[in-house]
Amino acid sequence: AGMKEDSFSVLDLAEYTKNRPWWRKIFAPNSGSSAEKYNVATQLVIGGVTGWCTGFIFQKVGKLAATAVGGGFFLLQIANHTGYIKVDWKLVERDVNKAKQQLKFHSSGNEMAPEVKSKIDEVIIFLKKNVILTGGFAGGFLLGMAS
Repeated sequence: AGMKEDSFSVLDLAEYTKNRPWWRKIFAPNSGSSAEKYNVATQLVIGGVTGWCTGFIFQKVGKLAATAVGGGFFLLQIANHTGYIKVDWKLVERDVNKAKQQLKFHSSGNEMAPEVKSKIDEVIIFLKKNVILTGGFAGGFLLGMAS
């Protein structure tokens, strides 16, 4: 006889997420700066470990890429020298000069696209808010590159 009605409020998620940074949309509503959630030692350990892993992988992939590119050029030179392939050096020189002209044209306008500038600003804000984590990552990255 005396039924109590429950009242519910409706949350419009589309409106809620419009003005939020992308990392907060992905991770969680409470994913602010790491300084708000973790102490200094935890931030340094997380940054250092992820930096070391990234640096180690970057070093291994870099060596592999350098070996592949160098080996490819070496094989092309051997094939050219033995006569298996013939390189049109005038065409290569013309294409290189064309590429130089395009690079000069694109680098003369020093203005960045607004999308790029906004993303760079987001990264700078993130780095400033998480300076300890970033420092740990940088140190770990350098150690990973050295090992």
